Amino acid sequence: MTRRVSGAASLYRSLFLFALLGCSPFLFSCSERTPENFVILSGSENKALEGILERFGGKNGVKMVMQYKGSIDMMTDLQGGKVEADAVWPASSIWLNLGDTHRIVKHQKSIMYSPVILGVKKSKARELNLTREGIRVQDILELVETGRLRFAMTSASQSNSGCSAYIGFLYALADSPDVLTREVLDRPTLKQKMRRLLEGVNRSSGSSGWLKDLFLQGDYDAMVNYESLIIETNQELIRQGKEPLYAVYPVDGIVIADSPLGMIDRGDDRKIAFFRKLQDHLLSKEIQQELLALGRRTAFPLQAPPARVWNSAWGIRYDRVLSPLRLPAPEVLYDALVFYQTLFRKASFTVFALDFSGSMKGEGEKQLKAAIRTVLDPAIASKYLLHLSAEDKVVLMAFSNRTLKVWNLEGHNPSLIRQVLDEVERLGPDGGTDIYSPVIRGIELLCRVDHRRFVPAVVLMTDGKSNTGSTLPDLDRAYRKCGKDIPVFPVQFGSAEEKQLRDIAGLTRGKVFDGRKDLIHTFREVRAYH
Repeated sequence: MTRRVSGAASLYRSLFLFALLGCSPFLFSCSERTPENFVILSGSENKALEGILERFGGKNGVKMVMQYKGSIDMMTDLQGGKVEADAVWPASSIWLNLGDTHRIVKHQKSIMYSPVILGVKKSKARELNLTREGIRVQDILELVETGRLRFAMTSASQSNSGCSAYIGFLYALADSPDVLTREVLDRPTLKQKMRRLLEGVNRSSGSSGWLKDLFLQGDYDAMVNYESLIIETNQELIRQGKEPLYAVYPVDGIVIADSPLGMIDRGDDRKIAFFRKLQDHLLSKEIQQELLALGRRTAFPLQAPPARVWNSAWGIRYDRVLSPLRLPAPEVLYDALVFYQTLFRKASFTVFALDFSGSMKGEGEKQLKAAIRTVLDPAIASKYLLHLSAEDKVVLMAFSNRTLKVWNLEGHNPSLIRQVLDEVERLGPDGGTDIYSPVIRGIELLCRVDHRRFVPAVVLMTDGKSNTGSTLPDLDRAYRKCGKDIPVFPVQFGSAEEKQLRDIAGLTRGKVFDGRKDLIHTFREVRAYH
């Protein structure tokens, strides 16, 4: 049975509360920064622009600091008035428009543009007839349904590129209405098509830049991402002597990121003057031409872009005419994100390995128990778009130097969840630490899972001080024996031994998260990666 999503008003309250709880502490506070520093909170897609900013800062005696965060998380930070950076640079203006309820963002201007598209290995694109003009989202859906296409994509509830692609899919599969409404979202045929399309997702992430890096590490056929990051990916693939991606622009599903840069106005005239100077610099003909050479579209005509970047052999043309979609009203966008999290996204199968060894005693144990409550308690999880869907599967595995207890959870069973959380709460840390054996056991379990139905992952919650039992080479052998793409996401608690966790994440193409500072932000991010 399909659950009715709560109204926009309650979701607004939930997101506002989420922001008030302080989603992301920063390294610099207003009182600690000197006038010589200028901090920009930016989407990861702008990492390639660091050189431009550093050069400008150097000429003006100002240290430029880039801090990276998802655009949707930037929105919630703005809603809570908690942004401590000097400027914000999300991927799309919509997140400033929705998030800046306190009206603290001033002088915002779009710096460049990039559509969200599908990149497919060129040989695969030819095989699937995706190199022709006029590709529609329905064509992509049919390829997914017949098992011929799978693709990586960022989470729609965490990243602008994933959200943009998702909104484009919704419009196209709803037969291109003038505007997306709640009534359109409720159409049964749209729900069925969207669920089937998202079954084609084989890896997810909370960051467009991290997804690009993942694609370069693994053997994947396709990726949904910004046009600019498809270009960057191809440049690196060519350097590695590998096959490039072919850019596919669905004619009925294009959303364009407009990359607005806005100042957080605190009345500091020196900062404001510097910001305006920086903004003018980025919009100057010289820098716009440089941005064009980095694969970003510009607002006004410039000299012909370099063919090595805007490579028509990759399907990428600067002169391609794009017809962007009209974004829905704020309350409809929020409802669409809740639908994505609870109804549309591909189901996940997650093994949570919980460290209850003696070294976790004290703060580590407290943090771990709070974390698992945040993820599993429906009353908490629903506030932060961490919901489990009815088809999600979860296995909890408590361990020390041995397996202490295993619980199996499926979908929404509040009484069972409460029972499991009570049992977890009663566990106390004791004994040695073997973090590799539960990860191996989790991989062996997930190896038997149908990856066409589930996105698998192991989430290891530990201080990372393994001192007995299995070793990294044992994990390596188990992972290679399985031969499937099962990432491990270690979450640090207590006094974590980071090297062990980095080694595990590196081996399985996962990512290490820090659960000691901000549980809500950490687990929103972890959730986006599987």
